[in-house]
Amino acid sequence: MRHGNAGRKFDRNSSHRRAMFRNLAANLVLHERIQTTDAKAKELRRVVERLITKAIRLGKLAYTPQAELSLADRSRRNAALQQVAAYIAPMGTRTEAGGAEVEVDLVEKVFVDLAKRFQGRSGGYTRIIKVGPRRGDNAPMSLIEFVGGASAT
Repeated sequence: MRHGNAGRKFDRNSSHRRAMFRNLAANLVLHERIQTTDAKAKELRRVVERLITKAIRLGKLAYTPQAELSLADRSRRNAALQQVAAYIAPMGTRTEAGGAEVEVDLVEKVFVDLAKRFQGRSGGYTRIIKVGPRRGDNAPMSLIEFVGGASAT
């Protein structure tokens, strides 16, 4: 019996599973919409919502400029920044229209853009839309995206 064993294993060891979710979370923050299997999308939702909640719990400290913060507020923000940065890669590269590559600070995007966007919301920052089976192996596929104005990529 699996009492107290929450989460799917995906037939991977723990380091491979952690790396997979770090990459998926970074891509979701970068692109705001990704396509993956149903099971991975459902597990990724747990991971990403915890990261965004860390930023939202800071309140206005998450997106206030560093120079305007007191020493205590600055240390609270830096602690939360370190926790999020320990999970997702700090920088990501995104290809814009016309083929230009733009570097995006993913941790800053979580704290400035996403925390501001979801400030009044108490959870449920992502939605999963089922898109049908994958052509090669018939695996059920889903789109996972942020609610409220996800950009099409």
